[in-house]
Amino acid sequence: MWEDERVSVGDDDHPREACGVFGVYAPGLPVAHATFDALHALQHRGQESAGMAVSDGREVTVVKDMGLVTTVFDDRTLAPLHGHLAIGHTRYSTTGSSDYNNAQPVYRAPGESGFALGHNGNLTNTAALAVEAGMLPGMATSDSDLVGELMAAEFPPDGLERSDGRDLERALVTVLPRLEGAFSFVVMDAAHLIGVRDPNGFRPLCLGKLDTGWVLASESPALDVVGAHFVRELEPGEMVVIDAGGVRSEHPFPPERVNPTLCLFELIYLARPDSRLYGREVHGARRRMGELLAEQSPVDADMVMGVPESAVPAAEGYARRSGIAYGQGLVKNRYMGRTFINPNQEMRRQNVKRKYNPLRENVVGQRIIVVDDSIVRGTTQREIVAMLREAGAAEVHVRITSPPYKWPCFYGIDTGTRSELLAANMSVGEITDYLGVDSLAYLNLDSVIRAVGAPGAGFCAACLTGEYPTDVPVALGPRSVEEAPEHVGR
Repeated sequence: MWEDERVSVGDDDHPREACGVFGVYAPGLPVAHATFDALHALQHRGQESAGMAVSDGREVTVVKDMGLVTTVFDDRTLAPLHGHLAIGHTRYSTTGSSDYNNAQPVYRAPGESGFALGHNGNLTNTAALAVEAGMLPGMATSDSDLVGELMAAEFPPDGLERSDGRDLERALVTVLPRLEGAFSFVVMDAAHLIGVRDPNGFRPLCLGKLDTGWVLASESPALDVVGAHFVRELEPGEMVVIDAGGVRSEHPFPPERVNPTLCLFELIYLARPDSRLYGREVHGARRRMGELLAEQSPVDADMVMGVPESAVPAAEGYARRSGIAYGQGLVKNRYMGRTFINPNQEMRRQNVKRKYNPLRENVVGQRIIVVDDSIVRGTTQREIVAMLREAGAAEVHVRITSPPYKWPCFYGIDTGTRSELLAANMSVGEITDYLGVDSLAYLNLDSVIRAVGAPGAGFCAACLTGEYPTDVPVALGPRSVEEAPEHVGR
């Protein structure tokens, strides 16, 4: 029921993004416009659909559609959205089909005004929850939709008694402990904004302060763009309630479930470089990954280049530590949209050419080190290498700022099945031959964590190690049960 109906995109060599969520409680502020600006700052986390819900204190209005934030919203759609409270969502689907029905926020209408919910992450026990709730196949089209149904069922029947205004909070406290997997939620009714982070803290969520109120966001740049100052990251397992009385912190999960394991790929690739995670700016972590990679896997060359844009800080670090000149080898077309049509090999080649073009005068006759953050399927990197060779590169050496990507993610990142992951099926030597490079090296896991610079911090690196912090669905897990680490759900 929650199988992903999408097919591969043209650029499939990086983990495909999670979603972005945002919430604002600010009387006197044009919250719809603030939400628009914040979603634009989070656009890298989801580019299929965008939406927001706005409350004027009496009712909740939801506007959402397929497309980029600037496609869904303009002055005409924002003008009638008046209120003091809003949430927003920009989506990349990892469960459920990529269509309007699964655009968020999810809305349900119990109580006096109903509630809206935005979700970043993936639940791992959706099927069990649906059976437990007596839901038939098709009643909920995604894990986010399921959470909306579960919460709505916890509201008191209309007209039974007058609400004290805390129905939404009580519904969450009842439902949250039943959820497993990854979830950072922003939830609202007519008068309350609530942020929730799962007990593992797989996906980021932070709190910011405005002169007139408060802000929640997946990443700190969304705070900056609306003029909020960063207060802190929500703790794993924490629920923050914001209303006219201020901010309250609750902890609805039993202490034994709290085990901080932020997704390591947020720091390697997913988050913006100007985001703050575990109290550190992501750009500096990526630069240090490049420096450690230069120490671990040096090679004689004339130029270091990064695959735009995410690998550029690491390439700068590699160049600085190695003493080899940093340069530009590719120009990226920043205006190329994403296609969710499954292309054949020739179409994949054409997609890479649309997205990148070599700087021939910088490349010809040069021994080049290409720094990238990950290899998932290898298609794009293979075409980039061919492109650089055709442009006259004398040698091409690839350096990756993470270990080999061997295991699928079940916590909000779309990587496909294990059979689709290049490193799960080929040795480093075989991948070197497949990419057509002169050498290939990956940064080891200890060095990645050392580069982050957050001693004692917990991380999920299951996609690199196969060691999942929680049970995962067997049918979607490792290639065979025999290959699974002992604690993987079976």
